[in-house]
Amino acid sequence: MSMDILKLINDGGFACECGSYHAASLKELVIESGALKRIPELVRKYNGSRVFILTDCNEYAAAGEQVCAILTEAGIPHALYVFPQSHLEPDEFAVGAAVMHFDPSCDLILGVGSGVINDIGKILANITGKTYFIAGTAPSMDGYASATSSMARDGLKISLNSTCPSVIIGDLDVLCQAPANLLQSGLGDMIAKYISICEWRIAHELVGEAFCPCIAQMVREAVSKCVNNAQGLANREPEAVASVMEGLVVTGIAMSYAGMSRPASGMEHYFSHVWDMRGLEFGTPIDTHGIQCGIGTLLSLKVYEKIRSLEPNREKGLAYAAAFDMDAWNDYLRQNLGKGAEAMILGEKKEGKYDVAKHAARLEKILSVWDKLMAIIDEEIPAPGTVEKALQIVGAPMDVTAFGLTREDVYKAFLMTKDIRDKYIGSRLLWDLGELDQAAAELFG
Repeated sequence: MSMDILKLINDGGFACECGSYHAASLKELVIESGALKRIPELVRKYNGSRVFILTDCNEYAAAGEQVCAILTEAGIPHALYVFPQSHLEPDEFAVGAAVMHFDPSCDLILGVGSGVINDIGKILANITGKTYFIAGTAPSMDGYASATSSMARDGLKISLNSTCPSVIIGDLDVLCQAPANLLQSGLGDMIAKYISICEWRIAHELVGEAFCPCIAQMVREAVSKCVNNAQGLANREPEAVASVMEGLVVTGIAMSYAGMSRPASGMEHYFSHVWDMRGLEFGTPIDTHGIQCGIGTLLSLKVYEKIRSLEPNREKGLAYAAAFDMDAWNDYLRQNLGKGAEAMILGEKKEGKYDVAKHAARLEKILSVWDKLMAIIDEEIPAPGTVEKALQIVGAPMDVTAFGLTREDVYKAFLMTKDIRDKYIGSRLLWDLGELDQAAAELFG
């Protein structure tokens, strides 16, 4: 493991040039062959006496059964809950099941799995106040070290405050055997950061969102390392798999440093969130989070290519906002997202991004800093083919048709990305310019 990542998780943190003090809640990261065998010593180090193991039926077969045997051999008592579903949804029902099966005599929770198990485990640890470990079974997503959980609540994809693991364990003997789609997913989640960092900087310029150059550079370096190791990841080489796992942990730390998900997600993630919401409501096809984010990144690159070609026009932007029909848009959200739309509609009532006065002020700001925005896009968006090549090397899907969606699904998702979160992203920039409908038709119609 590189010393750089070990420095990031040292207790005490550091005072940053951005004016904030950054500290990581993660205390230890173990990525090595045979790492599962170190679980007993880590449990004792963090004063655990009885362990609650949370996993699902797939992850139990991959590593959970082995973890139970290791704890038994070490004389450490434990309780176990295995979700019976072969496809577990990260929702209020899964959290409820975890809470109801939790053994209160346990003083340490150990998740064995990847994205969904980790998200549920972090919430359970937050609810119970127990120490939390995660034994990762795949380098598939960037949430291992974050203090939030990506969940579906009332049909809406949200990020809930939870807790950061004290210890992350990545046994390379397990990680290297992860299913190919989960290796592809990890790379897809990492390349998404090209878009998220670009949009973070744009939001800083346009709406004054706090931005940290140090955190952004951490993420850029992690992404570069993962892209450079794409061939090794495809070959399941331990060093490459370890690099991707480290990169995913670093971006989780970056989110903790920033106190938000901005360093790691933007418009590309919101394509994925819309597809997930539609899948929950209507049973439309979905794939893993990272594979969807990888495709969302390819789509977002097209969007930024379009933005590069525009010449902003004040009159066009003002006329577009004045003609916007909020009631019709809310009906569109309800038609295409079902009950998940209600939380988005309520969020807009609080945010008021469609208010004509607020829009006019943003538009003037856009016009005044347009050249700077173009420079940010040029600096952050990768050279043509970089993302495509990396995804092709690992055999990742490049288009939604690979998992059963259509061009129309992409078109609808793009229009709705601007309403998923209170974040300024590329689709919001196009709306402010009065160009969203035209861009959607041209790119995805």
